[in-house]
Amino acid sequence: MKIHAPIHRSLQTPLHLLIASLLSALPATADVRLPKIFTDNMMLQRNQPLRIWGWAEAGESVSVALAGKTASTKADAKGEWKVEMAALKAGENLELNVKGNNRLSLKNILIGDLWICSGQSNMEMSLGQCLGAADDIKAANLPTIRSIKIDRVQVAKPLADAPVASPWQVCSPATAGSITAVGFYFAREIQQKTKVPIGIIDSNWGGTRIEPWIAPENPEAEAQLNGGLSGIYNAMIHPFLQLPIKGALWYQGESNGDEGNTYFEKMKTLIGGWRKLWKQGDFPFYFVQLASYQGVSEEPAGGNGWAKLREAQTKSLTIPNTGMAVILDTVPLTEKEDIHPKNKFDVGLRLARWALARDYGQKLEASGPLFKALKIEGGKARLAFDHLGTGLMIGKKEGRNPAIEDKQGKLKRFAIAGADKQWFWADALIVNNTITVSSPSVKEPVAVRYGYQMNPDGANLYNRDGLPASPFRTDAW
Repeated sequence: MKIHAPIHRSLQTPLHLLIASLLSALPATADVRLPKIFTDNMMLQRNQPLRIWGWAEAGESVSVALAGKTASTKADAKGEWKVEMAALKAGENLELNVKGNNRLSLKNILIGDLWICSGQSNMEMSLGQCLGAADDIKAANLPTIRSIKIDRVQVAKPLADAPVASPWQVCSPATAGSITAVGFYFAREIQQKTKVPIGIIDSNWGGTRIEPWIAPENPEAEAQLNGGLSGIYNAMIHPFLQLPIKGALWYQGESNGDEGNTYFEKMKTLIGGWRKLWKQGDFPFYFVQLASYQGVSEEPAGGNGWAKLREAQTKSLTIPNTGMAVILDTVPLTEKEDIHPKNKFDVGLRLARWALARDYGQKLEASGPLFKALKIEGGKARLAFDHLGTGLMIGKKEGRNPAIEDKQGKLKRFAIAGADKQWFWADALIVNNTITVSSPSVKEPVAVRYGYQMNPDGANLYNRDGLPASPFRTDAW
């Protein structure tokens, strides 16, 4: 039988296709891979053992080199690998090299202090949206400040790799406008005061409650979640637990604004869970008390809106190694209906004061006055405070300018009540760094409240360090 040439050619297989077919049948060689948070320009924590981890083919040898030091390991049966390297002091422009079946090289690595910035929209709010930020952005040639943005994702089970929205960036006029404003002002203040490089992990989500940020592994979490999932924690915090950090900044609460003491319990669970899983002990956790919002209340008893939530936030200071920035005075009446105050400059600086005083060895007052004790004397209530700084004062503040003493002013937003629980606006005076409170309508006072409203506009008790007092009540009615 004669076979025609065209048919014969159709049965032939070119040599290069045959070789490709044979190679495809062989086991694939997996490339060594790093988590998405490992990119050029990244920040690694100083003065703590460095952990580098990732994935490769099971049994694959992996070596890591950084700052003249090397470490080697093999990927386990799941294809996971991790090395721990000696701690480094602050430094910059390093190169991280990882070698397996392939090679990875990350450039311009910085060693400094790494802070998590988390919460809802007021932490997410970018610098470009804020009061007075245009000049700050123009002057933001700050190469020792770095930031990375984590994408907004929630999942039912913890992720091994973080969803990164944008890689590590060097702070510059071109990049600063997109950084969390609170994180930027915090980082800039720390860096300028200490010269320590600062890195920001920008992991937040507007409109979120505290519950989805709580780690499900925490034994107390189940009660705090009402059966819900820790979906945001699973995706936006858990993937970088192996990364050593300096501490965390937290600005959240508006979405839990109808709560009181339950929010304190949730804060304990949130902070305790993160600290347990990070395995760094009680690392610093500094948070922001909610700002003034909505119409000004003239009801002396108060207790409306966010008053109880702020009280729960103040109570959270009983958690070890925490600090709170009070920001009631940063919202002008023109912004009273805006849940996103534009002045994030003072927020960042007040958080930075906690860190500077607690973590960077600087001698300065970290907080405004916090209520300590009540004593009744001759028809008047006398209040004592912690965090007096250099003394109490009646203060006034405009925009981003520092608070100054109002020598002609009178203390406002103090209310007083007797055993009948009837509240009246009160006269309040500074006497030897205490406050005496009285009213002709209350002959035998038993309790005092200060700034205990949704919007306590006019609250003007400060210490002479320019920091406002937190709202409080001495009763538990």
